[in-house]
Amino acid sequence: MSQEQQIAIEERFARVFNDNSFKDRLTSTDFERYYKAKKKLSFQKNDIIFDDGEIPKGVYFLEKGAAKLSKSGAFGKDQILRFIKEGDIIGYRALLCGENFQAKAEAMTDIDCTFMPAEIFMDLLEVDSQLSFVMLQKIAYELGESSNTITFLAQKTVRERLAEILILLEQKLGTDPEGFIKISLTREEIANIIGTATESAIRLISEFKQDSLIEVDGRNIKILNHDKLMKLGHVVL
Repeated sequence: MSQEQQIAIEERFARVFNDNSFKDRLTSTDFERYYKAKKKLSFQKNDIIFDDGEIPKGVYFLEKGAAKLSKSGAFGKDQILRFIKEGDIIGYRALLCGENFQAKAEAMTDIDCTFMPAEIFMDLLEVDSQLSFVMLQKIAYELGESSNTITFLAQKTVRERLAEILILLEQKLGTDPEGFIKISLTREEIANIIGTATESAIRLISEFKQDSLIEVDGRNIKILNHDKLMKLGHVVL
């Protein structure tokens, strides 16, 4: 999916999933139930928003901050599945499937979010066709991302994977005023994303830096040469 299509889906969701929009579309009774039931929650960096195997109690809409979804493997090593940023909603897949959470959500920064109880969320999907439609679009988009991840891990070299993930992280999360990707990742986290050993990730990041593809400041990374990095990772946006 192109960056323009991704942005369009995110903008459409933002227009639908907010108090003013709900108030315009819902009956006064449904809106009052929603408004009284939702809660403002805050999490500090490294807090667990929900854990793998936990029974879902509702969905979380991120208003500020970033989080990661990860799954522990057979040997206890975490595999990062995807990142969640401001404007994203998480926790709905388990609700819709009627199962416990299949991944852990962890705050990567301080987070402010809106929590919507499961019963309210499911009721809104039934009575609000616009919400149902944008949720279908989000699910379809994330399904496509999962398919791409399988190809990404199976067919590309580790060097190609690192190049692609840096481009995609910048595309999804954006950059700060100095041009650094808006997320601070440990070398182990980067290794988990691209499916390699931490030592290999450290070596590749050093090589990318020496080749003037990126700039590194501690855990922060800035892309210096997008064209070469996209060509290296065979990335088409």
